[in-house]
Amino acid sequence: MEDNRRLCAFIYRNLGTITEIVPTMDTHTAMQIFHAAFWLNEHGESPAPLTMISLAEVVQGVWKVNPAMAYSLGNYVALQNFARHYIQRLSQEGKYPLTIWPYHSMLGGIGHALVAAVEEACFFHNLARHSQTNFEIKGGNPLTENYSVLRPEVLDDPEGRPIAQKNTWFIQKLLDFDAVIIAGQAKSHCVAWTIDDLLTEIQAQNPDLAKKIYLLEDCSSPVVVPGIVDFTDQANKAFLRFQQAGMHLVRSTDAISTWPGINF
Repeated sequence: MEDNRRLCAFIYRNLGTITEIVPTMDTHTAMQIFHAAFWLNEHGESPAPLTMISLAEVVQGVWKVNPAMAYSLGNYVALQNFARHYIQRLSQEGKYPLTIWPYHSMLGGIGHALVAAVEEACFFHNLARHSQTNFEIKGGNPLTENYSVLRPEVLDDPEGRPIAQKNTWFIQKLLDFDAVIIAGQAKSHCVAWTIDDLLTEIQAQNPDLAKKIYLLEDCSSPVVVPGIVDFTDQANKAFLRFQQAGMHLVRSTDAISTWPGINF
């Protein structure tokens, strides 16, 4: 993809400026709440990829948890109750509806790896700067999507007990840098939700910290499947909101020394 080519060029061109690279690795297994195998309709059919499941459909029984999930994930009745709670929580918190994603980033498979050229650029930076590439793994909890690297979509079960937690260590690590440059996929989902969670933390601590966040807008793309879904508008609206909060939209082809707020 062109985004990857630009990102690689940016890394090589700015080896002397970039102090640390943190790739965030979407990491999944087959039986997770956002995969087709988790759900069945009355005909015993799983939903097609990119199906969006609403709370009403779960309440009405249009989609039910696949009973076979209980073998690996626990009590079936508890799973069904959790599924209803999960979709309700997504709605309450203004998240995307539950989306059935194609199997992707499968742990142990080739799809889990970084694009080879990006991995090579990170590895080269690692050795050139003697700076360890710090991989952040996310997405392994079977009961919640994890678009953002900073926190899963849902943190509790129907009784309010925690099923996951925020990545507080990584949040603070990011905020301790002089500047944070963000790029990757997808602009409408994992990237946008990570930035949104980071902005929430910034606004709770010190809104001025937003000024040290730089978004490489030419190194990210939204989820678009022609004729099925197009999240371009959602991505653009999110990035406009981030910019209005004080973050900077920049391009990888512009010298870092020309970016606003950069002094060296």
